[in-house]
Amino acid sequence: MHQDTETIALLQQGDKTALGILYDKYGAALFGVILRVVQSKELAEEVMQEAFLKIWRNAANYDESKGKFFTWALNIARNTAIDATRSSDFRKSQKTVDFDILVYCENHPATDLPVDGIGLREIVNKIDEKYRRVIDLAYFQGYTQTEIEQEMNIPIGTVKTRLRLAIKELRKVFQ
Repeated sequence: MHQDTETIALLQQGDKTALGILYDKYGAALFGVILRVVQSKELAEEVMQEAFLKIWRNAANYDESKGKFFTWALNIARNTAIDATRSSDFRKSQKTVDFDILVYCENHPATDLPVDGIGLREIVNKIDEKYRRVIDLAYFQGYTQTEIEQEMNIPIGTVKTRLRLAIKELRKVFQ
């Protein structure tokens, strides 16, 4: 602990070698926590770098009387990882990845047939624009109802109603 106190003091003074020492000591543990939250090695590496930048910038705010340095650093790393998962880019990338994993099957005959090849877009284009937009966001882009509400700036009840009515309209087109 005495060694940590000296290293933390150096870090708070802006000594860059202290950051390296702390990275060597705590880096693996912090990376493990970050990876568990973001579940992507590439993103975890980016978040790890951002977390250590935050630790570096906020080192003067660390108060030994409030807890151990490791706990303080761990909270910064975890919160940075959680913030990364809340970003819109992360959510969109997760939708695409998850959808591809769930749908793709190498031996399935439909894998060579694009969505536009079966005429689905043309069918959707036959319905009213306000319904077409919610169908596009929900089914082609993978948005949740809450995300559609935010994207279109309409109440959640309107989103639900439009989705229900859009499906009714699509049923009419198919019949």
